[in-house]
Amino acid sequence: MRTIKKPDLNAPRFREKRTSLLTLETLDKFKASNPKYKDLSYADFKNIIMVFNKKLVEGIIDNRNGVELPERLGVVFLGTCPPAKKKNIDFQKSHQYGVEATHRNWDSDNKLLKIFYTNNTKYTFQNRQAWVFKPVRQFKRNASKAYRENWEKYIEVSPKEKISGMFQRYRRKEYVKNLTPVIPEGYDEFNLN
Repeated sequence: MRTIKKPDLNAPRFREKRTSLLTLETLDKFKASNPKYKDLSYADFKNIIMVFNKKLVEGIIDNRNGVELPERLGVVFLGTCPPAKKKNIDFQKSHQYGVEATHRNWDSDNKLLKIFYTNNTKYTFQNRQAWVFKPVRQFKRNASKAYRENWEKYIEVSPKEKISGMFQRYRRKEYVKNLTPVIPEGYDEFNLN
């Protein structure tokens, strides 16, 4: 077994700069494009967005097939994957016992939860390769909790399969279904009356 050293908690940290769209400038642009909401306060604007995002997360967790994002920006869903080949070290237990300890995922039969995002769906848009989806910590924690309770519910995804390929197969099936004509009962092609 490999020993683990405790981290230096007083060491300098690198913090990545982040930008937010929940600003007064965004609110002003929204009011300019939607004059009927000119009396909307910043607190209400922010609350509406937060509640929408919370409902979106609940929908992703509750629905097996995930949720299609508004404005056809893509699909987000939770998937079950086989365990990783590399070690998944549990640092809290490792520091507690002084030796390397790994996560075993006993709750989910050694399966892993992954949050998938794809914008290669029915409606594609220009520059779609520039879009990414990065879930926030609260979403990850809620998804993990729900996964531990009912991990069999989610779609199993092979590590060798592309998500875009899954959606392309589904689109082809739907296309073939729509090719078969629907003929009403009592239809007679020789009766022209």
